This record gives sequence, C-alpha cells and structure tokens, in this order.
Amino acid sequence: MPAPEPSRWWVIVLALAGGYLTRISFPDPGWSVLAPVGVALLFLALLRDSARWNALVGFVWGLAFFVPLITWAGEAVGLVPWLALSVLEAGFVALFGAAWSWARRGNAVWRSGGLQVVVFVVLWVAVEELRSAQPFGGFPWGRLAFSQAGSPFVSFASWGGTPLVSAVVAGTGALLALAALSARRLRLGRLAVDLALVALLVVTSLLIPLDSQAQNGVLRIGAVQGNVPTPGLDAFAHRRQVLDNHVAGTMALLDQVDPGELDVVLWPENGTDVDPQVDAEAARLIDGAAAAVAAPMLVGTVQYPDSGGRYNTAVLWEPGEGVVATYSKQHPAPFAEYIPIRAWVRPFSKAVDLVTADMIAGTKVGYVPLTSERLGRTVGIGDVICFEVAYDALVRDSVRAGAEVLVVQTNNASFGYTDEATQQLAMSRLRAVEHGRATVQISTVGVSAVIAPNGAIVKDSGLFTAEQLVAGLPLRESTTLATRLGGWPAGVADVLAVCMVVAGMAGARRIRRAQRDASRNEGA
Repeated sequence: MPAPEPSRWWVIVLALAGGYLTRISFPDPGWSVLAPVGVALLFLALLRDSARWNALVGFVWGLAFFVPLITWAGEAVGLVPWLALSVLEAGFVALFGAAWSWARRGNAVWRSGGLQVVVFVVLWVAVEELRSAQPFGGFPWGRLAFSQAGSPFVSFASWGGTPLVSAVVAGTGALLALAALSARRLRLGRLAVDLALVALLVVTSLLIPLDSQAQNGVLRIGAVQGNVPTPGLDAFAHRRQVLDNHVAGTMALLDQVDPGELDVVLWPENGTDVDPQVDAEAARLIDGAAAAVAAPMLVGTVQYPDSGGRYNTAVLWEPGEGVVATYSKQHPAPFAEYIPIRAWVRPFSKAVDLVTADMIAGTKVGYVPLTSERLGRTVGIGDVICFEVAYDALVRDSVRAGAEVLVVQTNNASFGYTDEATQQLAMSRLRAVEHGRATVQISTVGVSAVIAPNGAIVKDSGLFTAEQLVAGLPLRESTTLATRLGGWPAGVADVLAVCMVVAGMAGARRIRRAQRDASRNEGA
C-alpha cells in the first residue's frame, strides 16, 4: 500500500519552516548551510499533485522567506510597501510551485527521482531569473546564491555565476529531500546515492581553484565611510554635514598614509548630496581633500540636468583639475529612486512624495579609467552603485569592459540597523568570486569592506560609524569562465524551463492521476 499523503496542515508547517530556515541562511545570521535544508522542506511540501495547491504552498514558503528577509524595506518606506513587495516576491515562488507540478507530470519525470532533481533545479533558476527582471526591472534580492558568500558553494560562482550557485543550492535541497524519503522507506541504496551526490557537490566546490594573486600590480586605495547625522529617512536632512564628514574622513587617512601614497580614494554613494560640478563650495572642499592626500577621488554625488530629474552619479575627481570621468547609475530602484505609476501607489504610501525628482537611468557601462602615476598606466575600475550589485549583467559588463577591480558604492543610511548592509555585502563577496576581482564595498554608514578575489573579507567596518579602510588591491586581468559565459547559463535555464513545463503538461494526458499519486507516495 502506498504511504498516505501528509495532512495539508503539516504541509503548511513544512512550507513555513522551510521559508524561514532559508531566510536565516542569509545575513544576518547568515547560516548558509540552512539554505539547502529550507529548499528540501519546500520540495517535501510540494509532493501533492495539484498545481493550485502547490502554488499556495509556494506562496506560504515565499512569505515565510521574504517578509523577514526584507524588513529593511519597512524601515525605509513603511509597512505597506514592505508587505506589498513581500507578497509580490512570494507570488513568484507560488508560480514555481505550480510550474513544478506541471513539469513533473510527464512520464519520464514522475518515474525518475534524478530527473525530478534536474527539473526542480532548472525551474528554480528560471523563476529566480524571471523575478530578477520583472516587473519594473526586477528584484534579485533573495536569490539562493546570495546566501552562500561564506559557504564552499560560492566557488561555483567562478564557473557559472549566480545561476549556477543557486542551482547547486536548489539541487542539494532536492537531493536531501529525496534522501529523507528514501530513509523513511528504508531504501538504503537510493539513500546512499542521494547523499553521495550531495557529498560530491561539496567536494567539487572545495576543489575549484580561486586565484587571488595580483597579475598587474597592486592598487593602493583608501575608502572613506563618513557616517551621517542620524539613521533613517532623515539621514541626509543636513546634506553639507554628510559632505563635511567625508572630507574629514579623507583627511583622517593621513593618519595611516603619507600624501601621494594612495592611488585613489573611494567615497560612497551620496558621499556628497551637493553636486560639486555646480556648487563652488562643495568643489572647494572636495578638491582640498584630494590635494591633501595627493590622490584622485571617486566621489558619489548627484546631478540635476536642465531637462529635469536627477542622476545618481560617481565622479572621478583629480586634485587641481576636477571631474575627469563619470558613471551614472543604470538601474535606479523603482518606488525608491523613481516612482512608476505614482498616482496608483500614492493611496498606499505617502512616502512616494518624498521622491520629488525621479532618478534617470544612466546609459554607460560602469567602467571608470583611473590614471595611476605610480603604476604608470590606466587602471580600469568597475563601478556599480548600491542595488546594482544584485544585477548580474551590470557587474559583468564592467569587467568585460576592462575592470581590474570592482567598487560598490552604496548608501545604507535609510535602512537603519537592519540586515540590509550585510545582505548587500554578501552579494559583493559573490561578485568578487564570480569575476575574480578584488572588490571594495564602500558605504556612507557601513557595512564597508575590502574583499579579496576569492571572496574573503580582508577589512571591514561597523554600522553607523565613521571609519577609513586602507588596503592594497591585487589587479587582475584574466577572466573567469562565468565572465566569459555571460548570460548563457541563465538563458539556457529559461528555455529549458519552458520546454519542461510544456512537455510535462502534454505528457500528463497520457498518465492517469492515480498513477502519479501512487508513484509520488512511493518516492519516485
């Protein structure tokens, strides 16, 4: 007799537990080993055949994951937008649950545990890619890969980027779920195979080489975390105070280095909310700081074009010369830096009116050429601003353009003492491994860090402190397999996912539902 299906209430408990365990695999606390466990519980919760029921299960898992993961959204924009975003993202997990139900109905898949793992993984990656692109440019936060910055699995990023790391985590979870079913039914042979495959993934991750050695010399940097007067939405109420803080932090670098010893000084996003290209006093302060350390400075600022709107911009400032290169953020955050469908969302949150000038998207790749007199050449800096670190293509394009190091300029002041800064740092660490580049995350308030090309944190700062980081970054020009493959892994997953769902729905016509249910209960 086939084993009875778990009760629906027990399934909901599994989904809630799985979602929350996956959430705590992300910072903080960042217990990365729990991500596969959380996915395994989702797999077990989706054993029933009904696509509608499994969509509900996926939605419950998604709520248990996203609501506590992005509490920082509530800190920044309020309760309603936080919950609305959580519900939207949970909807994608609901879509996954339904798609998984349809895809596994095909004759080959429902008879094979191995094929179920493959289909489960492909669908998971495809849904992550979908929600990273839609709607309004997508929201990649919470991709499984971003939970693995401190895990051996992060090394897979150098082979296939974020999609491959997420695939490995999802695959490990599915294998653990099948192992649990095999153990329950005393199928020791299957249990051994499932656990051996998990062990193989772990061992492979440990054997992937991650080279951190300099290939083109070392770039000497100073990174300035200036802090703000108060946390939260009012952090920039006194804009010149924030500018003064970063000027003071730049001068404080001279306690650690002599003038001319640094190749570049890095300021965060919104290091000055006063545009030094139009404000003479801001220009005087920045130029004075650059002259004091005798080094160019990469300064996060804003620009207001005559046509309206604003740009979130980084300018490379040479002492005595001014701006010699710029980069403007290509992916402004919807409902934070610009407000789409403003009239529709205003009734839900008056916070939309705090954005008085919508941010305009930049059009150039995040590549900043730095002329280094000490190295005697131009060094390519790959620059992304704030949430852009979550978008695969934006970081990859800067490396392909010639970036030898990566810089993530960010402003975390609006998110208070939440986990947003450490979650973002985990993304920066993964990008370092993915592209084999030393990376600096520099924030107005923290957490800032210097990251080696293998993802290890070399130096970091606290949250809501004024600190300076001085380090030598190994310059590298070789590209990883992930950089060379580009968007192909994600594209292949998308195509396969569609084919799998269509094949499953077509194949289901030839299989009686009772057969599928019996096979599922037997652990096929």
